[in-house]
Amino acid sequence: MKIAQIAPLTEAVPPLLYGGTERTVSYLTEELVRQGHDVTLFASGDSRTAARLVASCPAALRLSPLHDPLPYQMLQLEAVRRGAGGFDILHFHTDLLHFPMLGSFAAPAVTTLHGRLDLPALVPFYRGFDGAKVISISRSQRLPLPEAGWCGNVYHGLPLNLLAFTPRPRGYLAFLGRISPEKRPDLAIAIARRAGMPLRIAAKVDRADREYFETRIRPLLDQPGVEFIGEIGEHEKAEFLGGAVALLFPIDWPEPFGLVMIEAMACGTPVVAFGAGAVREVIDEGVTGIVVQNVEDAAAAVVRAARFDRERIRARFEQRFSAARMADDYLSVYRAEARPGLKPEPRSKARLSHAA
Repeated sequence: MKIAQIAPLTEAVPPLLYGGTERTVSYLTEELVRQGHDVTLFASGDSRTAARLVASCPAALRLSPLHDPLPYQMLQLEAVRRGAGGFDILHFHTDLLHFPMLGSFAAPAVTTLHGRLDLPALVPFYRGFDGAKVISISRSQRLPLPEAGWCGNVYHGLPLNLLAFTPRPRGYLAFLGRISPEKRPDLAIAIARRAGMPLRIAAKVDRADREYFETRIRPLLDQPGVEFIGEIGEHEKAEFLGGAVALLFPIDWPEPFGLVMIEAMACGTPVVAFGAGAVREVIDEGVTGIVVQNVEDAAAAVVRAARFDRERIRARFEQRFSAARMADDYLSVYRAEARPGLKPEPRSKARLSHAA
């Protein structure tokens, strides 16, 4: 198939540091290319890909001096519009900005919604664009908008060789991601303290969360056994997650997926998580992690999780969350939504499917 992947311009594809959406776009794009598809990636100019790259800005906007993203986002949409006739399918990962243009593209389009959908303004928005074909990344993500134009559900996946399996941890708990009120790093610190284990925190602090970090989290970092590393890159994740007895994921929001959970599983590390959002869809209870509801239960769960079979965790990750499975699921959606008459291509081998 001839496929266009349209990524956000906030981060490079893949991102140098934090960036879940752009990371997923990268894994999907490279796997589609590996499978022999003709893929064009619309992204920032510092992106790295085996696909054809069409850049609308020289570098990722978060790390560049370009302050106003809108002109570059509009340039990207115009580039997609001009080239749309050469694709079988357009796959957007850019939230809402392109929706008014959907009727003008000379190819069918689908949009993966990567963020939270429980915001009041989204209800009238999706009513106004009821013809838009959208893809969820978990079933729970759909709950606030059951009447949206859902055409598939595709869980994230990772390349199997991305993060190395670690058979023996090094005696600490891990928190990885972003410092924000909904991610609850304060609860991660409380869990580690109650469990009597050191905690290592590898997380970025966005400008919007700087006050929260300074007033609520920084005072907690002086406690014994708490180490704040800051933002880490892809090449550092395997050692960080693989060395952990467990990943702590004490979220306080409707998490659409939670990529860090499957990154931990890839390393053989179990996850102890609060049961919000997609957590119960991602974790296989008692196999890859434990779902809890409070700090006390989480501290007790850490002791249980430390005895989990790490090889079994890695095997379940390979079964459920590979990039190849993710790409196959998206291809099923593409073929269902592409121009009539497009012939299905044979799949190399059957894989566990989560597409709907």
